Amino acid sequence: MISSERISKRVHQLGREISEVYADIETPLVLVAILKGATVFAADLLRSLSIPAELEFVRAASYGAGTSSAGRVKIAHMVEGALAGRHVLLVEDIVDSGRTADTILKRFRRLKPASVRLAALLDRPARREIRVQIDFTGFVIPDRFVIGYGLDYAGLYRELPGIYALS
Repeated sequence: MISSERISKRVHQLGREISEVYADIETPLVLVAILKGATVFAADLLRSLSIPAELEFVRAASYGAGTSSAGRVKIAHMVEGALAGRHVLLVEDIVDSGRTADTILKRFRRLKPASVRLAALLDRPARREIRVQIDFTGFVIPDRFVIGYGLDYAGLYRELPGIYALS
């Protein structure tokens, strides 16, 4: 569906956009990657920034071994660093139902950050159940289950360099 070359180009564009938006902040941007799927995207995005940034992680899941959201979000690990007064960018591999991003963004807002925004490599609006604002979008995709570039099916295929539809 999306080649590694197209992904690389778009991630670098997003890095420039994000760097411009946060150019005047006084503390490093806090990138928070959602484990495990967003790790590849977050690493490439971090390297494409021209501003200081820190990297934190949240572990959340709503799929299990299936191809559709289970309808509830399990959070196994939250950010270890303080977010109060900091500018936070949540980095998501794909916004699907919207449940994972919504759950984490609500938790972050309770921690009183200076700002909180969402960057998603993929937006699949056809499955949206909860409205979430994606501030930085890589690609809008059709209603297909996708793998590669960090996204998996039952733990497999994360290593693929592009984005592929699972048939």
